Amino acid sequence: MTRLLFATDVHGSEKCWRKFINAGTFKNVDVLVLGGDITGKVIVPIFQKGNHKWESDFLETKYALNGEEELREHEKIIRYQGFYPYQTNQKEFDDINADKEKLDRLFNQVMNETFKEWLRFADERLRNSKIRVFLAPGNDDRLEVDSAFEVSERCLNAEGKVVMIDEYHEMISTGYSNPTPWKTFREESEEDLAKRLESYVKQLANIPNSIFAFHAPPFDSTLDLAPELDENFRPVEGGSKLIPVGSTAVREAITKYQPLLGLHGHIHECSGSFEFSRTLCINPGSQYTEGILCGIIVEFEKDKIKKWTSFSG
Repeated sequence: MTRLLFATDVHGSEKCWRKFINAGTFKNVDVLVLGGDITGKVIVPIFQKGNHKWESDFLETKYALNGEEELREHEKIIRYQGFYPYQTNQKEFDDINADKEKLDRLFNQVMNETFKEWLRFADERLRNSKIRVFLAPGNDDRLEVDSAFEVSERCLNAEGKVVMIDEYHEMISTGYSNPTPWKTFREESEEDLAKRLESYVKQLANIPNSIFAFHAPPFDSTLDLAPELDENFRPVEGGSKLIPVGSTAVREAITKYQPLLGLHGHIHECSGSFEFSRTLCINPGSQYTEGILCGIIVEFEKDKIKKWTSFSG
């Protein structure tokens, strides 16, 4: 029997990443899968004020930091929340903020340095373990992060690859999604996404026993409900009106090929499961802003899913 742990949408939360890696041993699993949107979105400047003093404005609170110990603790809090701390001064900050290319270069640098540290943490924690780790950057992850995987011995970028979960079960992964209002880094038309998925499925040797780890959930599956937005990206009816925003291409691929399991994310507030004929689709949801890791554990036997359970903590 094989045990797989799946989580998704940690969005730069170092606390959730550490929980994800440590859960491999704690939950006694064979495989860890992280389903996309791995990195953070925002740099938080920490201004140097001299004499071992710094100032920071974080989550609408101003901090005056005295000494290295307070600085390191503040940086830790920022990383745990899914942001990137960056020590700077007012002149450098103003200069970078006025030049989009400089800002993009800085963000890519900080993002990659942080992610490489994450990967080294995983390698160290799993050094004496047989647990394998598969990741696929999601639509919110910049393309530049792909190069960071080169530093890791244990964590594989599974985008577009067929990986063996065990001798009976293959998995294909993608972090690309259908279009969103925010025009993120890895999204494409439903037509292009359908072509991508078709090319990945063709690599499988045993589709009925396979796993589709597709970041976007299938359209109209109850796993993809999100607040409807108006033309100004504001929630309609105070956010109480929900509409399906998943991918028709993902739904069509699952309906056509009927894999054993679909693993999805993307819509944080829509945890649950849905069945398309023989295919069990699951979205564990995400509570990364609270530092809570949401996930599922699936137990496989040769030709079937024996059972699955959800967890959070």
